[in-house]
Amino acid sequence: MSTGSTSSYTKIQSLQRQAASLLLYQSVLQSEAGIAFLDLLQAIRYTDADARGCLQAYGSYFHALAARNQNWEDYLITQVLIAENPFTRLAQQEELKNMPPALIAAVQHDLQVLQSLFGCNSAVLSEWVQTVSHLPVSPIVWYREQEGVEVEMGLMKQYKDVVTIGSLQQLDNWADAIEDLAAYYQQFGTGVFAEYRALRWQAGQFIGIPHPDPVKLDALVGYEYQRDMLLKNTEFLLSGKTALHVLLYGSRGSGKSSLVKALLNEYGDRHLRLLEVGKSQLQDLPEIVEQLRGLPQKFIIFVDDLSFEEDDDAFKALKVVLEGSLTARSQNVVVYATSNRRHLIREFFADRPKPQDHEEVHAWDTMQEKLSFSDRFGLTLTFEGADQKTYLKIVNHLAAQAGINLSQEDLEFQALQWATRHNGRSGRTARQFVDFLQADLAQSSVNKNQY
Repeated sequence: MSTGSTSSYTKIQSLQRQAASLLLYQSVLQSEAGIAFLDLLQAIRYTDADARGCLQAYGSYFHALAARNQNWEDYLITQVLIAENPFTRLAQQEELKNMPPALIAAVQHDLQVLQSLFGCNSAVLSEWVQTVSHLPVSPIVWYREQEGVEVEMGLMKQYKDVVTIGSLQQLDNWADAIEDLAAYYQQFGTGVFAEYRALRWQAGQFIGIPHPDPVKLDALVGYEYQRDMLLKNTEFLLSGKTALHVLLYGSRGSGKSSLVKALLNEYGDRHLRLLEVGKSQLQDLPEIVEQLRGLPQKFIIFVDDLSFEEDDDAFKALKVVLEGSLTARSQNVVVYATSNRRHLIREFFADRPKPQDHEEVHAWDTMQEKLSFSDRFGLTLTFEGADQKTYLKIVNHLAAQAGINLSQEDLEFQALQWATRHNGRSGRTARQFVDFLQADLAQSSVNKNQY
């Protein structure tokens, strides 16, 4: 940095050395924004007379923060809160006083390093870029209004609710926050489960779902008994009691899947997580459950449209999870599955044993095991097809929520016509009808105002 001040050069060199010295929290600087930050420090330190590399590095840094909609300070704290390392994992199971002293010392060291990096915000970097690049004005600084950040950053709000000393920004020495951070990790967990409420199992790993289905319980009517039973069982799970695995089966479009998804929006603030596992991934269920065991969150493994073919490995894997094995059952995990079939394994008449068949001595036992597989779910909730009364009840409820201004007679007449012409009476059909009607009325209003 021949054109920069010796003081700035020394500061950047010190920051780089501190970043390289992290012992546990390296992941904080391994995302796109963290890498862009380190690249920018390097570019500022070794910029040439052209300075294009430095400006490009600043652009990458600015872009990374803008893409996350976070300023540097909040990015750094968020990464600390979700970091997965030996300390954050142990903090979920052990008291701080029982941890190895070397581990605690490493955490305190890293927190002090991260505090130094925290002070190197976008405004400081922009001034350094202006100096070394000989710009007449400093580059635009990416920042967020603090009020907006507090509203959107759920992790930040959780942290502020838990700590007693105050948020990291208010501490003179971040090393003093180690007890509060340990309490945070113990209560909220770390990694992808702290960052996302909805997830899916894909290619052998947990993938966060940034925008889960927003369906709410108050939008679901017509199956009150089934809803109340599922809510009660979910309350058991959240309170640490033994909850049952649940099979929701019945007519298509009756709201089985929507009811399970709505649980997340009802209980997400109580550390409930919804994990979607596809049928093709069911053979991984025992491994998934073991990875979730002991975590502070409560998990619903959601399997939609469940059914099996003959000799399906997924059948065997799910059976192990439902019935257990030598390994103790995990108290923080349940399976909620939906199906249109009461008997989850497809059976053909040709499968039924005949008296003259001598291939299997206990063939009837085998067939009964297949047919009764659904009984292995502790709780089975049946969703019968909607009759006209139930269908119209759902339509009227959804129309009221949507603010549709039609007479009940006109609304119900159109709803019945819709059901006849489309997919028959069901909660799904009611939702489709109300959505279409709401859009149609809105468009008609626009067209009327134009003429």
